[in-house]
Amino acid sequence: MQKTFLILGSAAAAIAVLLGAFGAHALKEKLPTDQLQVFETGVRYQFYHAIALILVAILSEKFNSQLLTTSGYLFFTGIILFSGSLYLLSARNLLGIEHWKFLGPVTPLGGLCFIVAWLLVLISVIKK
Repeated sequence: MQKTFLILGSAAAAIAVLLGAFGAHALKEKLPTDQLQVFETGVRYQFYHAIALILVAILSEKFNSQLLTTSGYLFFTGIILFSGSLYLLSARNLLGIEHWKFLGPVTPLGGLCFIVAWLLVLISVIKK
């Protein structure tokens, strides 16, 4: 699992940098300020949780725990649901997906994944 989470975390971090640059340069002129801020929130949380995935990989070496493995998968799922939905919500007018009403409720599900993942990290460290 360590290698998997290192790969996922590193890839997610690289994509966050790419999307951050894309937002700052390509979307700056195309999105209203409030939508650009939503996009940037997605990038920021993706970056935080990419680092969290790398942390899980490192902690797995010391605290071999199924809870850590589960937290890694929840961090990754949270990135997809939380950040992914924010990217789509912020650019929905550009993408022609204004009618995708399901995106709004997806964001808090991703946030819940993040919260549970952090709690599992906490529990796995306390249990050791």
